[in-house]
Formats: sequence, structure tokens, C-alpha cells
Amino acid sequence: MRRSMTACSVLAALAVAAPVCAQQQQAKEKDPTSAVTAAPLPDGWSMRLDDKDMTKAAKFITMGSGFHITSGGAAVYWQPKDEQKDDFTASANFRQTTKNIGHGDLGEAYGLFVGGRDLSDAAKQTYLYFEVRQGGQFLIDHRAGPEVHKIVDWTPAASIHKFDDSPNTNELAIKVAADSVRFLVNGVQVQALSRQQLTNLSGNVGIRVNHNLDVHVAGFAVKPGGK
Repeated sequence: MRRSMTACSVLAALAVAAPVCAQQQQAKEKDPTSAVTAAPLPDGWSMRLDDKDMTKAAKFITMGSGFHITSGGAAVYWQPKDEQKDDFTASANFRQTTKNIGHGDLGEAYGLFVGGRDLSDAAKQTYLYFEVRQGGQFLIDHRAGPEVHKIVDWTPAASIHKFDDSPNTNELAIKVAADSVRFLVNGVQVQALSRQQLTNLSGNVGIRVNHNLDVHVAGFAVKPGGK
């Protein structure tokens, strides 16, 4: 896994630092985190906002047989009692209800995470996450404390339904087995990684939704068997 090197503090040592940081600041100004009124979480669920959004809020509520997330701030959602080891499948169906305009047609991302440990501690938190976005790309990253390690950068996949497609729902699954971790969108494998790369994925399983999204989540489940 290689460490993300996008922070302005790192780029400051380079000749290109000024224009790159200016571009990042402009992007932030064009896509400020929306103000959202928080609501009580469903019974048994916990939430952690990304550090950059700790002064913001997000709303995660039960709706019908699923959940609805209105994300001011980017966050992860999980049930602390639901811890997993090897050989399981996490899955959920996601429907983005409004188009995200902060990044043009690409949009912000939503998805699943596994291997969540120390999620309430900013310095120790760790998890692997798999997300898609409205432009039809997927991402796989690993968070370790304040650092994000890029595993698979944004990659197009034909199986991802874009926002303007019909349907615009996406069924995501992470299959954790003894020898591999497989990532599927709408039943189609988009990536597989060896367990030599991902040695410890024990811990909590849950949902991750980036900022400024309105997403309905149905059928969230964790079941035995990672093949």
C-alpha cells in the first residue's frame, strides 16, 4: 500500500505546491460541506465523522426497511457489536437520490467498509473502504489513523450504474476469504486483492458516505462465507 501524498504540507516543498494547493482550495470553496441537522441514530448504530468534518453533522435514520443518509459531513456508520473475522460477505444496495454537483459529473462517493477497529479514536482508527460515485468509478482505500493509503485509485467499471442511468442503484459487496478479498458491483467483480496485501480485516463492518450526499441504503447485511 502506498501513502497518499496530496496534503498541501507535503506539496509545499515542491515548486508546484502553490498552484496545486490553490486548486485544492478552489475545489473546497466550490463544494463546501452542507449544513445538516443531526438526528438520533438508529438503535445499536454508531457514527464517526471524518476529522475535517468534525464541526459538521450528518443524519442517519431508519427509513422503511433500510436507512437514509443525508451527509453534511463525510462519515462511517457501524454497529459496534457486529465484529467479523475472515470468511464473510458484506453487502448493501445504495440509491443516490439527488445528484451531487460539487465535482461535476464525477460526484462524491458512497459504499462499504470492513476491518474497522478503534473507530472512535482518530489516532488509532483503521478500516478498508470500497466506494463508487455517480460518474461510474470505484475506489479502494485504507485508513490508518490520519493517513489514507491508496490501494486502487478511481477506476471506471461498466457494472456501475451512473446517476442518470435507470436504475441508478448500485449493489456493493466485499467478500473476505482466507486467500483473497473480492469487490463486486451489481454482481460483477471489479477488483480482487490477495490477503498478502490485506493481512488483517477483522473488526467492524459498516457503511461509508462522503460529504454532500443524499443516499438510501437497503439490504445492508453481513453473512458467513467470502467466496
